[in-house]
Amino acid sequence: MNLITLQTKPSTNFQDNLDHLEELILQTPKESFILAPELSLTGYAYGRIIEAGKFTKKAIEKLTLLSKERTISLTMTNKECEDYFNTFYIFHKGKIIHKQSKIKLFALNDENKYFESGREEDIKLFEIDELKIGVLVCFELRFIDYWQKLKGADIILIPAMWGAKRKDNYETLSKALAVANQCFVIASDSADESCAKGSAIITPFGDVTIDDNKEIISKTIDLKEIKLMRKYLDVGIQ
Repeated sequence: MNLITLQTKPSTNFQDNLDHLEELILQTPKESFILAPELSLTGYAYGRIIEAGKFTKKAIEKLTLLSKERTISLTMTNKECEDYFNTFYIFHKGKIIHKQSKIKLFALNDENKYFESGREEDIKLFEIDELKIGVLVCFELRFIDYWQKLKGADIILIPAMWGAKRKDNYETLSKALAVANQCFVIASDSADESCAKGSAIITPFGDVTIDDNKEIISKTIDLKEIKLMRKYLDVGIQ
């Protein structure tokens, strides 16, 4: 199985960001499992949040088409009724398989003033082709109770716009999550100047594939590694 994490820098041009994302996706092998950074198409864009919400509808159409031969995941600005959410989407075989809106909004960048919080019950495992998948969006990675909710996952996804000053925190917590939950972790952080980069693919044993100089980081994995880890270091995860 081929896992891909992207490490892109969003511009102020939403369409350029989508076009570039498409270019990167098409460079990956078919059947790849791809994670892009949090809000990689628009950034936070608080002053353009209405425009960002409308652009998400256009992006969904494009990503639905691109996902016919790949699995693609990211967060986007999502308008529901009169409220805006930072919502994670995963596209697979031409469909949206799962959505969940970010719960723990980051007050230090005023995220809570522009977005509404999602529902805690949406942090849960879901399945894609018999794989158990979980998601923590950026700041949610710091809350250990959420790690327990994803116990038993095969792959946990962490899309982020994590600050550069806390780079070591992001990389340390991502690795610890993989080791604690004995699963693969795909971490995807923005390459914006204010962000940490640190996008990585981490094995259940804690081996890390990372390169801050690349936009595409990939690793071919053997899912049997999950069962082997849980068998020989039995901590009660099935």
